[in-house]
Amino acid sequence: MQFQYHANLTLGSLRKWLIAQCYDCLIVSGLWLAALLWLHVPWAPLWALLAGTLQVIPHFGPLLSLLGPAMALLFSGAPIERWLWLLGAYAVIASLDGLVLQPFLMRRQNRVPFWASLLVPLLMGVIIPFWGVLLAPPLLAVIYAYRGAPKRESPRPVQQVSERSEGIILPPEAHNGR
Repeated sequence: MQFQYHANLTLGSLRKWLIAQCYDCLIVSGLWLAALLWLHVPWAPLWALLAGTLQVIPHFGPLLSLLGPAMALLFSGAPIERWLWLLGAYAVIASLDGLVLQPFLMRRQNRVPFWASLLVPLLMGVIIPFWGVLLAPPLLAVIYAYRGAPKRESPRPVQQVSERSEGIILPPEAHNGR
């Protein structure tokens, strides 16, 4: 196998995974913007943009995106009901992202099955706690790129030419050292 083939296939699948991550960040940012505007959180567009940007950090990104709006509600003197609604919005957005958006985008961009998008990060998270979850989606993208790649054929055998240079091509088993 050639290095160029493997490099193109791997980098192409990682590029598609990155595109899926960018879509995920944009969608999550839009969901946060809608929720924060509905809750009248100060500086809602900034917190929504920050939440979309922090989405690329597994485990901690969604949690860190909650800190800004919570602090804004704290300093604005908002009632406790808005805090509870903020926590509810966080739970809905995080669940929707992890259970629906990311598997859908991985299926759309990299043809990773829905079940693999859900189970492999969980299993790798048990085996290698932080790094397993971090590496599972791009690894799945590469694995399914290789599974869906067309099979490469082995090169055809070289046909032998007779020694008399008459241009007659003999099959390999008929040539006995003439």
